[in-house]
Amino acid sequence: MAAYIKQLLLIAVVAFLYTKAATQPMSLPNCPSKCGSVTIPYPFGTTEECSLDNTFLIDCNNTSQIPFLPENKNISVLNISLDDGVMRVAWPIASDCYTKKGELGELVNQTPQDINMTNFHISPTRNKLIAVGCDTVGVVGVADSRGNNYLAGCMTYCNMHNDTTDNQSCSGVGCCEVSIPRGYMLREVNYVSGAIYNHSSVNDFNPCGYVFLAENGNYNFSRTDLKLQKKEFPVLLNWAVGNQTCDQAKNLTNYACKADKSTCHNSTERSGYFCKCPDGYQGNPYRSEGCHEDINECTEGLNDCVEEARCNNDPGTYQCLCPAGYEGDGKNDGTRCSKKPRKDIILIIALSVSLSLLALLVGSFYAYFALKKRKLIKLKEQFFQQNGGLLLQQQIGRHGGSTETAKVFTLEELKEATNNFNEGKILGQGGQGTVYKGVLQDKRIVAIKKSKINDPDQIKPFINEVVILSQINHRNVVKLFGCCLETEVPLLVYEFIPNGTVHEHLHDPNQSIKLTWKTRLRIAKETAGVLAYLHSAASTPIIHRDVKSTNILLDRNLIAKVSDFGASRSVPLDHSQINTLVQGTLGYLDPEYFHTSQLTEKSDVYSFGVVLAELLTGMMALSFDRPEVERNLASYFGSSMKEGRLLHILDQNIDEANIEQVKEVANIAERCLRLKGEDRPTMKEVAMELEGILVIEEHRWGSDNLFSEETENLLKTTGSVKNVEDGIGGSGIINSSDSYSLNQISISIGGR
Repeated sequence: MAAYIKQLLLIAVVAFLYTKAATQPMSLPNCPSKCGSVTIPYPFGTTEECSLDNTFLIDCNNTSQIPFLPENKNISVLNISLDDGVMRVAWPIASDCYTKKGELGELVNQTPQDINMTNFHISPTRNKLIAVGCDTVGVVGVADSRGNNYLAGCMTYCNMHNDTTDNQSCSGVGCCEVSIPRGYMLREVNYVSGAIYNHSSVNDFNPCGYVFLAENGNYNFSRTDLKLQKKEFPVLLNWAVGNQTCDQAKNLTNYACKADKSTCHNSTERSGYFCKCPDGYQGNPYRSEGCHEDINECTEGLNDCVEEARCNNDPGTYQCLCPAGYEGDGKNDGTRCSKKPRKDIILIIALSVSLSLLALLVGSFYAYFALKKRKLIKLKEQFFQQNGGLLLQQQIGRHGGSTETAKVFTLEELKEATNNFNEGKILGQGGQGTVYKGVLQDKRIVAIKKSKINDPDQIKPFINEVVILSQINHRNVVKLFGCCLETEVPLLVYEFIPNGTVHEHLHDPNQSIKLTWKTRLRIAKETAGVLAYLHSAASTPIIHRDVKSTNILLDRNLIAKVSDFGASRSVPLDHSQINTLVQGTLGYLDPEYFHTSQLTEKSDVYSFGVVLAELLTGMMALSFDRPEVERNLASYFGSSMKEGRLLHILDQNIDEANIEQVKEVANIAERCLRLKGEDRPTMKEVAMELEGILVIEEHRWGSDNLFSEETENLLKTTGSVKNVEDGIGGSGIINSSDSYSLNQISISIGGR
């Protein structure tokens, strides 16, 4: 009887201790553990005494019982996770609304959002920018703790009726989404909603556009969101303790991982560390008694034991025990529980399996060599057809082109040239693929363009570029050496252009080579010559469709080389225009083409006019850092010309320029940028006028000037030419790790 009473007392003590552990508070003693319905776990607290330090303070509104971040009283806290160092908060939306005024729309309200964070930083991997509307441009700009700025955006479009939008789809019709640019500890975030046509054609059912940040997977688009009622969305912020790594912090007196069993983990998206309880335990790892609560995995849903096995809970883990006479680990993903076989049966089974495996191995050996050759041949034929080989032959035959001078490279040759497509060989990434630098066996340096994997939509641009380049023979066009079609991903091999793009030389302050007026004039003349050749002298007229400063490369002598013909279109001789879905780069896109979808040679003239304005002013085609009237270079340049303010907007880096010649070039740019295509000159006229101006400019310099600007620049950079890591440029994507300007936004609208 005494033994029975003693056993009952022991059970009661264990039950008491377990209940005490299960109800263990997450906050410090005598500190509030909640603010409203939100748990505030230590190291966070609502007062200095209840938090690890001031960086973990949470402002609890005594009236509404809603927790806010002290550094921004407009951001409310939804929950705090101790497991992975994240905090879920509510962030407001940005919007712009218009009222219909005749055939146009008039802006009546615009609400941008600019949020600065000090202690907590937005996670670029767990959130996205989302834009909702039928005429909405969403842009997000972020700044990190290292002083780097990044920019990203997307654009939505709808037809006249909102029934064309799809629920739960953010593919561009009614809703689009884009990843937040990655940076180290993103401190400042600003996002804004804008429109192209002021919602004029969709105002009756979509007068406003909305842009917001949201946690990945938290938002599903619905047609009703075209009149969005929600004011904020959940966003994930990163938090961590201190600025040290785990190894550094363990030697400090204020090391935060207090629990005996707690483990330290370095934060992956910011400096500092966070603490976790080991597997099988739960509690607050920042408190000394925090990780003593063992998780009972034998409760329903916490183990993977099979039905016939018995679950046995151990400290920090569990076991699945098979019944007597059975063997195995008793788990669904393991050997489960099976009856123990007799030894003689095991021997027979083992011998039978061994003989079967031997016979199978011998048969497979002979079959392998018989099928290997056939498989390789079929695989190459499959890749050839998959990569558009038949289409390429048909297109080249249709256009009368020839590929006799273009070599068909093997995959082994290109792997050797690029060190098996090593990431260190990447020159840039564009809308049609990735470009690598390589060295062929004959020592030629080349740029190898690798189209996107598993994207059938990229086959036509790939074939299009081969066909277009096979028709072009011009000294100012990047030369195509050949292609490779025997791989899963089609490859193009170009000549390597070492001196980067005109965009870099105009807008990158770290560029050592500055373009003088004579060089800019020559680049403009050479580019205009290429476009005039495409429009007038090619066997079949060609419209480039993506003329911009990032697609004009410079060789060792700063000679212009036009690149990226993936979006180009051939024009039948009996047509002056073609109907096509709009494609191009915002800031360079012909507004008449954008409005009518009618692609003409004058669309290239408009884009060239923007490049010419860039060369004159040194300003980017589109920049949200400039005042609103100056954001679009084309419109700002045109208004400045009308007001006679050309000299006020000229690039200060232009030296020794004849002001009359500058005015002549500016007048050409102004004519190219006229809204109606019929009012613009042809590229042939532009090329002839620039040629005449350049002849006068060279005559002004004098024939006795033996050292041209190109020669001087070459002398300055001779020692570093071999180390230049630049080449073929892509279109549509800006690599945030490069030194490109972050305000250069490339947006593709629609498709081919």
